Amino acid sequence: MTLCTRKNRKGFAVFIAASVLVFASLNSTLTAQNAGRRPSFPQTTSESFDAAAVPAYSGSHSKAYAYIDANLAAHTANLQRWVRQRSISAQNDGVQQMAAMLRDDLKALGFKEAEVVPTTGHPGVWGYYDAGAAKTLAVYMMYDVQPVEPTGWNVSAFDGAIVDHPLGKVLMARGATNQKGPERAFLNAVEAIIKSGEGMPVNLMVLAEGEEELGSPHYPELIEKFKDRLKTASGVLFPMNGQGGDGSVGMTLGVKGIVYFELEARGNERGGPKTAEVHGSLKAITDSPAWRLTQALASLTSPDGNTIMVDGYYSPIRKPSQEEERLVNGMMSSWATREAMMRQGLGVDRWVDGLTGRDTIMRYLFDTTLNINGMWSGYTGPGVKTILPHIATAKIDSRLVPNQTPDEALRLIRAHLDKHGFSDIIIRKISGYPPAQTSVEAPLVRSMIGTYRKYGFTPSVAPRLAGSAPYYVFTDTLKLPLVAGGLGHGSGAHAPNEYMVIEPKSGSKVAGLADTEKFYVDMLFSLAAAR
Repeated sequence: MTLCTRKNRKGFAVFIAASVLVFASLNSTLTAQNAGRRPSFPQTTSESFDAAAVPAYSGSHSKAYAYIDANLAAHTANLQRWVRQRSISAQNDGVQQMAAMLRDDLKALGFKEAEVVPTTGHPGVWGYYDAGAAKTLAVYMMYDVQPVEPTGWNVSAFDGAIVDHPLGKVLMARGATNQKGPERAFLNAVEAIIKSGEGMPVNLMVLAEGEEELGSPHYPELIEKFKDRLKTASGVLFPMNGQGGDGSVGMTLGVKGIVYFELEARGNERGGPKTAEVHGSLKAITDSPAWRLTQALASLTSPDGNTIMVDGYYSPIRKPSQEEERLVNGMMSSWATREAMMRQGLGVDRWVDGLTGRDTIMRYLFDTTLNINGMWSGYTGPGVKTILPHIATAKIDSRLVPNQTPDEALRLIRAHLDKHGFSDIIIRKISGYPPAQTSVEAPLVRSMIGTYRKYGFTPSVAPRLAGSAPYYVFTDTLKLPLVAGGLGHGSGAHAPNEYMVIEPKSGSKVAGLADTEKFYVDMLFSLAAAR
């Protein structure tokens, strides 16, 4: 889940100024001194991972399937009920109520334990279903959602409307695909197994957080509370819509890490107004924090913004492993189509440096980033207000790859700013965590692939997602394999008109809600049988 923050309405004027500086302020000498520091990823093997070699799961669970078909209207209503409950973590809007709803739903399913768990931030939710089984599956969930844009929605974002769409009938709402829709679909599948008499094949531990969209700052508190019990699990599942709009299936075995922070320039003893904005005419004799910030930002990258100029920033990055290269090689047969769809969907004509093919995927998955999310300072409203602002701020994120860490990344940025005369620029860390990954050889991963194969799909398996999620608490802290996925398709996460397909159009390869739930049924039984 890609960490995003709200747009700041004051960002546009300063953004224009920063853009000018990013392209013009660094001289050619500095660029030459730092040239070639970006890591390269040459191909070292031609071997490919072939997901088709994993045997398809062959089990059948007719009682649960029939229950799903008979209760599809009620199961759709469950998804609608979840998305209608606001839970905007950034605004603390409906968070407590959504946590209570999740707890109550777990109780209704027969979870022996179900409770809202306080943290120093938003609460978590813990649930334990004792099936008396030999294996236990931990389930990661997030119940929070992003803020809603004031314009662009075809329906009200929290109405939970079922609407017509080129892909069929879809649930259109904030949280429809990220992640309330697939998570409640998973619980619908659990209900079908229990209430149909099929019998749960594994014990379940659910540990949900309400701060994923804030960078999961307090999720480690929840992990610590239940650490000893979680360690007894065979692995972790993150229910997620795994299909593209064309029906193709992609799996990711990990995520990049992230560090999210603010840079701020203020008037101080070196110059500039310290307590409030002043008249714009005073720029003749007064320093500007806004220009100071844009100069500092421009120093962090090459003039095109695509190479990080911070000494040592690329140094920790390790080369791809043989397993990772095999996975990338296995992705190449479908990458050209996926890449074209990405550019079309994003409205991007070309990638950085004209990248194509394998070079694109290697940079996308294995390189670090430094990205400005938003900037603001002074007046950006209608008409004219001639002022010199006393403060300027930028929100920045850096996606981290093995072996980068959030604290070391910030240390390097602090050292860079100090070295280049920007010691007065304030850095405020907001959130951060390291990357995480699971081996494709893990039985949990094989179970997921085998379940896809039962439904006629051979997934493209990527070593990681280019976005970020707090998987490290499972893979690093608890030493558990984690797999994210499922059938079903949705899109528009963090954007207007977010949706999840409920009933696909005729002839579509996209799974509707019924098949999405049946997939989760099979996946649970497949895991129980894995060796």
